[in-house]
Amino acid sequence: MIPSQTAGSSKVASELYQAFLQINEDEVTGLAERIIKANRVFVAGAGRSGLMGRAFAMRLMQLGIPVYVVGETVTPAIKAGDLLVIGSGSGETPLLVAFANKSASLHAEVVLITLSAHSTIGRMANHTIMLTGARKDQVDADVSVQPMGSLYEQTLLLFYDIVIISLMQMLEMDASRMYENHANLE
Repeated sequence: MIPSQTAGSSKVASELYQAFLQINEDEVTGLAERIIKANRVFVAGAGRSGLMGRAFAMRLMQLGIPVYVVGETVTPAIKAGDLLVIGSGSGETPLLVAFANKSASLHAEVVLITLSAHSTIGRMANHTIMLTGARKDQVDADVSVQPMGSLYEQTLLLFYDIVIISLMQMLEMDASRMYENHANLE
C-alpha cells in the first residue's frame, strides 16, 4: 500500500471504531424488543441506507421473524401492531417521509435510525435512534474522511448486526438454526 492509502484506511477504521463505541446498548435492546413484540416488521431506506436495511431484513428472515422490505412487490399492507424501521441519515427523504406518515396514520409503530432526530420523520416516529456520521450533503473532514454519508451507512449496518446478535440471544437462536432459513436457490 502507498502511504496515503494506509493513512486513509487507518482513519476509516478509527472512525468506525469510534462510531461503534457510541452505539447505545439500551437502544439495541429496545429495538430488538420492539421487533419481537411486532406482528410483522417492515424495513425501509433509500440508496445505500436502503441496502443496509435489506441486509438487516435478510437476517431478520433468517431468524424466522416475519419481515418485508418496503417497495418490494410481495410486501403486504402495513397495519396496527406492525413495526416500520426506517434508516435515514437526514430523516427528510420524501418517499420515506410518506412511508412514515402512512404507517403512523394506520397506527403502526415507526422507528427511525438517523443522524437527525429533529427531522420530519424524527418528529413522526414513535422512537428515534441516533447514530454517528456525516449526512451525505455534509462535507466535513472533522466528522468523517469518507464521502457522502459512508460513515453513517457503515454504522447503520453495524447497528443492525448488533440488533441481530441481541435478537439471537433473546430468541435463543444460533447461526446453525438461522442457516436453515438461508437462501438455497442461488
